[in-house]
Amino acid sequence: MYPHERSLVKKLADKPFALVGVNSDTDLEKLKPVLEKEEITWRSFWNGKKGPGGPIAEAWNVHGWPTIYVIDHKGVIRSKGHAVNDSLIDKLVEAAEKEAKSGR
Repeated sequence: MYPHERSLVKKLADKPFALVGVNSDTDLEKLKPVLEKEEITWRSFWNGKKGPGGPIAEAWNVHGWPTIYVIDHKGVIRSKGHAVNDSLIDKLVEAAEKEAKSGR
């Protein structure tokens, strides 16, 4: 997924969009060089020593990796699944831009 995520970050760099990752590797020190090698430039949180069973996954009810949440500019979860829905992201970014221009 890293190549697609990198392309989204690049494509939407000047838009109201943020990609936030949660990594389930159990060893933070081994994870750091992987993030560097894969050019992960967006915010990525470590799920802790329990890996997939860590606190972030537990709080967000994640049972399979990857799990992708799409959250709109108002903080509403618009989708949860295992694949990125580019058309939904485009629509939500467009809505956020439109609302920002209208001053709401």
